[in-house]
Amino acid sequence: MKLRLVLIMITALTTAPLALAEAEEVEAETGRGVWGHALWYLPNRVLDVFDIARARVRLGPGNGIDLRATQLADFYIGSYTSVYAGLPGPRGRRIPRLPAGLESRTGVEVSAADATLEGMMGPDYGLAEFGVGLHLFFLGLDVGVDPLEIVDLLAGFVLIDVRSDDF
Repeated sequence: MKLRLVLIMITALTTAPLALAEAEEVEAETGRGVWGHALWYLPNRVLDVFDIARARVRLGPGNGIDLRATQLADFYIGSYTSVYAGLPGPRGRRIPRLPAGLESRTGVEVSAADATLEGMMGPDYGLAEFGVGLHLFFLGLDVGVDPLEIVDLLAGFVLIDVRSDDF
């Protein structure tokens, strides 16, 4: 969709009447015109940078260990309820996550077998995220990197939104 928008903008320099008709078609599909995409370009790239990494400190009662090498190769066991602060990791949606909040996770997860209870306060890990988390007594640390978000950032420079998380 966005690559098509770039091509429309280039075409507009040489064939304005035809390009304007196609730009109006893209605007009707997305609800946003060329100027809307242009205004959101920089904020979307900044958010894409923050999506790459997770680095959070957690405070609250509990114990748990989490090892992640994508969602298909992960392991978690434990239970904690905490407040966190730091980089929240991949958005997976258009609205950015706050750098602080509440989080709760209880149960066991091994690869696709997920018997955890997260509710509305789960950590929401990315599909391709690699990371580790440890929570002992009242202190926890959770770090990770999502290579798919690096691809999303690089593709975003040419207006391709791999993760469909741009505004």
